[in-house]
Amino acid sequence: MQIRKGTVADLPKVFDLIMELAIYEKAPEEVVNSVERMKVDGFGEKPVFEFFVAEVENVIVGTAVYYYRYSTWKGKAIYLEDLVVKESERGKGYGKYLLDAIVMEAKATNSKQVRWQVLDWNEPAINFYKKLGADLDGEWINCTLSEEQIKNYSTD
Repeated sequence: MQIRKGTVADLPKVFDLIMELAIYEKAPEEVVNSVERMKVDGFGEKPVFEFFVAEVENVIVGTAVYYYRYSTWKGKAIYLEDLVVKESERGKGYGKYLLDAIVMEAKATNSKQVRWQVLDWNEPAINFYKKLGADLDGEWINCTLSEEQIKNYSTD
């Protein structure tokens, strides 16, 4: 097993993992992204995300997709958008290795935080993060404007 930075050639398999996660989270219809869009967004003129892959015998079994954000209180931070391990490969330590890679990236880039979200019903993930010593903050409420809401947003 190896953990490595993802490449454009990895995107179809990474997208398959993203769809597997969407199905697990009971929201596959919410995915409007595509491999083509990810190529532009991750490897185009202004990349907005990066990722690691966990690979076993040349087969991608997991991914950690992240980007840099900025905290006005703390400074540069990494936001872990998704950590996904193929269902058949869970429990083998690959998620821990992917999270280790994210933390090492944070250290290497002098990032002051690593942040992510977990659904409140995802007990296996919550227990995994607690075991690693992560703080789970129940105080903040997530806010989102959808594509449609952005399109209809009025500055009046």
